[in-house]
Amino acid sequence: MKNIFNPSRRKFISTMALAGASTALLTHPLAAWTFEDIDPRVAGIVANTFGIDTHNHIDVPLVKSEVPGQDIKLAEAMKTSGLSAICMTFAVDYQRLDTPGQAYERFLNGLTSMDQQLKNSGIHRTLNMKEMLAAHRKHQPTVIQAVEGAHFLEGNLDRMQVAYDRGLRVLTLLHDSDASVPLGDVFTNPVRYNGLTEFGAEVIRECNRLGIVVDLSHGNEDMVSAALKIATKPVLVSHTGLNSRTVNNPMMAKMMAPRLISKQHAQFVASTGGVIGVWTHLADSALAYAENIRAMVDAVGIDHVCIGTDTKLTRSSGRPGEKGSNQQWPEQKSGFYYTVVEAMLKTGFNAEEIGKVGGGNFCRVFKEATAASKS
Repeated sequence: MKNIFNPSRRKFISTMALAGASTALLTHPLAAWTFEDIDPRVAGIVANTFGIDTHNHIDVPLVKSEVPGQDIKLAEAMKTSGLSAICMTFAVDYQRLDTPGQAYERFLNGLTSMDQQLKNSGIHRTLNMKEMLAAHRKHQPTVIQAVEGAHFLEGNLDRMQVAYDRGLRVLTLLHDSDASVPLGDVFTNPVRYNGLTEFGAEVIRECNRLGIVVDLSHGNEDMVSAALKIATKPVLVSHTGLNSRTVNNPMMAKMMAPRLISKQHAQFVASTGGVIGVWTHLADSALAYAENIRAMVDAVGIDHVCIGTDTKLTRSSGRPGEKGSNQQWPEQKSGFYYTVVEAMLKTGFNAEEIGKVGGGNFCRVFKEATAASKS
């Protein structure tokens, strides 16, 4: 498919990467967001690049009587991680949706909960690239509001404006269950819609009009192929991995297989300017994660890969054994982004390449997708 996006994105990516970490970079205030024994080169790269997890879940109450929930201490977790931003994500279909309006009510309650959690942490939502750059210059962590699954629409396209006005800037069209008015085929469910539904196409057009990043995670190959023909802005596939990568645990490998994408699928996304987030679920160490990033880079090129862990920076659910992003791997001795940068250096990535994967590539998509932003 012909690339419909401006090839000058490479220049933007290079600018975002802020390559060339040196000893002088350690005077940067973000270098203090680290541990005493951190490698100076790692600290410099973390301080001078965007570190963005494009799919990080935050547990907040979705029932009105429970809003806003316990303080999740988001600022503390972000400072530890070294991340500049997370796409702060929640979903409304973890529990069965039984009645009309229930998905929308959960969606609004989730946003209200997040409003208070952000206020508690002194963190603001970033609505466009100008605000992202401003936060980074001030060395302030920030969040991009995301929701996983467009169940809250229930066939009402006008709710997209409400969501936009409440700060939504990344929409994953699909999640595990079908919405009451479906948008397309979920890759873990039986094929029902032959790819993208007409309502799904309408939602993509509205996202492009308003200035919301379209995330095609959870869509099967036919759904993604159809969506890419509709989209006029580059898309995100925030959390997945190549189906050529496996894990040693047979049970985990079987569970993960339907959630992985082919090299062809990945290349089609990249050919239209999109970026693909590599998740941590296939990696039992930071080095293994860096190797999975390398595999995706080899498949689609350095300009089309990002980080999308599908983990939780904060561990507010209290479930036994649940690990946050900052405790992802047994050998991890520092925050998430510090650990990933160190592993990528060991895997042969240079500072410029790390800057692209770490957040520069996502920033390019975020900038283009939110260009219609009225904010």
